[in-house]
Amino acid sequence: MRSIPELSEPELYGDRDFRDFKFVEILSNDRIMVDMQYPKMGMCHAEQRCFVREEVYQMLKDAANQLPVGYQFKIFDAWRPFALQQELYEVYSDKIMSEFHLNGRSEEEKRAVITKFVSEPVRDRDIPPVHTTGGAIDLTIIGKDGQELEMGTDFDAFSDKTYTSYFEKKEENVVVRDNRRLLYHVMTEAGFTNLPSEWWHFDYGDRFWAYYNKKPALYRGVFTREEMN
Repeated sequence: MRSIPELSEPELYGDRDFRDFKFVEILSNDRIMVDMQYPKMGMCHAEQRCFVREEVYQMLKDAANQLPVGYQFKIFDAWRPFALQQELYEVYSDKIMSEFHLNGRSEEEKRAVITKFVSEPVRDRDIPPVHTTGGAIDLTIIGKDGQELEMGTDFDAFSDKTYTSYFEKKEENVVVRDNRRLLYHVMTEAGFTNLPSEWWHFDYGDRFWAYYNKKPALYRGVFTREEMN
């Protein structure tokens, strides 16, 4: 299986051509399991249900059909309300500063590291946190035994090991390397892009996807469930 390329972090990208793609709810089925993590973590503003744009769901089904027989996706998170994005930024900032020993560093240096793992809650629907668009999705793969494939870190871990290509140079752990390759390639071949700092995070139609494809973003931020209608 082909290696995972080492890509740079996405830069702020404002080219856009917004279109009114509707939202749909993903329900668990034989190829996709929905297991939203933030309600389990006790986040006050967590979304219990799994929403994405209609095109994202179709692409996800296409990717799931390319998995080996007996395998399925497990979704950790998809569309987020803006209030949850604010909550995550506040909760995770301290954890990230501790993990990367950022105390005593400048505010600019802190922000540069923190935003690799959690988007700033910028209240701008034209250049929004990507999970508010319905175009970003966090997921892994479940094997025939019903267990998650070994990916080297947990979801929402904060370390260098979460970088998607980290294990490309770690020949002693080819199982993790190959599992990440499987997830990466079935998703990117379906049309998604990957956030390099998070092996579980994939995008379509939002500003991260737009940046890597040098195309206009398709989705505006949708900050509340009421705005979906």
